[in-house]
Amino acid sequence: MLTVLRPKISSITNAPEKNQSEKLQAICDLLKAEVDYYDWVGFYFKNGDKEELKLGPYAGAPTDHTIIPFGKGICGQVAVSNENFVVPDVQAQDNYIACSISVKSEIVVPLFKDGKNIGQIDIDSNTPDPFSEEDERFLEYVNQEVSKIL
Repeated sequence: MLTVLRPKISSITNAPEKNQSEKLQAICDLLKAEVDYYDWVGFYFKNGDKEELKLGPYAGAPTDHTIIPFGKGICGQVAVSNENFVVPDVQAQDNYIACSISVKSEIVVPLFKDGKNIGQIDIDSNTPDPFSEEDERFLEYVNQEVSKIL
């Protein structure tokens, strides 16, 4: 199902009329609209030389978590581990930062540019355990496309 979105992602990243921020926002909007269990979609990026992440474009409910220290929460852990993190049940995670009581699960996939982890895509779902290996591969593809415009 997700593979049908790949050409749409590529057309967004290749759109000459959009700037980088507009492209990232369009990707967030597309994913939230097209994948019924993607209830919040956003990008976090390394905040300069600081050991923290800063919220970039996103689609979904506003969040207070605009800055996340490395190591804190799922996003902060991915900033350190450089590995995908799939959380089938956020209630079972000790280091989870709650954004909304309706969130049941989360997936975070690191975004690499020139071999460096510079950010990540973060997706919250109000559905318990919806993420599969297909989601991981698809979001890795999304991040590969995004890295070309950064």
